[in-house]
Amino acid sequence: MHIRSPVKPMLAVTVDRIPPPQSCPGGCLYEPKFDGFRAVARVDEEGAVDLWSRRRVRFDDAFPEIVEAVRERIEPGTVVDGEIVRWGEDGRLDFGALQRRHVAGRRRAEYARTEPCHYVVFDVLESGGVDLRPRPLRERRAVLESLLGGDLSAGRVVVTPQTADAEEAELWFDALAALGIEGVMVKDADGPYLEGRRRWRKVKRRITTEAIVGGVTGTPRAPETLILGRYDADGRLRVVARTAPLPPAARTSLAELLHHAGPGHPWPAELPAGFAGGPYGSHPPIRYVRTEPEVVVEFSADAALDDGRWRHAVRFVRVRRDLDPSQVPLFGEPP
Repeated sequence: MHIRSPVKPMLAVTVDRIPPPQSCPGGCLYEPKFDGFRAVARVDEEGAVDLWSRRRVRFDDAFPEIVEAVRERIEPGTVVDGEIVRWGEDGRLDFGALQRRHVAGRRRAEYARTEPCHYVVFDVLESGGVDLRPRPLRERRAVLESLLGGDLSAGRVVVTPQTADAEEAELWFDALAALGIEGVMVKDADGPYLEGRRRWRKVKRRITTEAIVGGVTGTPRAPETLILGRYDADGRLRVVARTAPLPPAARTSLAELLHHAGPGHPWPAELPAGFAGGPYGSHPPIRYVRTEPEVVVEFSADAALDDGRWRHAVRFVRVRRDLDPSQVPLFGEPP
């Protein structure tokens, strides 16, 4: 085989809207953007399966049912790229279930039975002794559909839908949001697979809402990012998000409003990474400075919301001097 070591997956840049077909040199192809764990699967000549994460770490032990499904469905000598997802009982994508699998340890086999996942495949990098990475996407797609047969929704290994119609992509963007689909991927039909390069585009659904500043990285007089919270029904302030780095003008305006918290602040001195973006256990604890929960800000966020918290960094929009903390939505309420 040409591919014998972990692959750096091809990546995407974020854009604000779905571009027209002519914006791609070879015409655009559109796919739903699934909310899961990126994974490259390699089936060697003897049929053994390697499942690699985006960071080229082995996923085999964490998702044994995916390894078995790939072994049964995909022929030896093949490398494919896709997303491991979990559909909950309500039909929505459940990213929290994936996080549990990632840190489950000895319970992984149990979760494989009780919360089995699917592998949504969107590209093929090698097949039948041919390195397909230099080939255009439209050719790779034809090979992928040939490999997985005519039924694109059979079993635990499925092929992602794809269209060249921008209007259909707009319909997906709106209609599939209720199922937890993050948005739409946009790819050049004539484009090769470029490892580690950001040549695809992604359009994510975003909302604008409010939260209370409960802490900052940096200092209250020179804030770098904000740790945001909302009160729950019992009156406890809960962490909901962390902002991306603040622009200079925002740092200046917030410095005039933020104050060090008194001894009654409910949050610990350090926050686990999963409490303010990113999977639990994936990064060191967040060191920050607690502030009095009296400043309300408006922020923009994507749809990746787990147990009341935004998984990805949110964007600061403005200070809401007209709002009191009591007027902010409660923790767990719709944004």
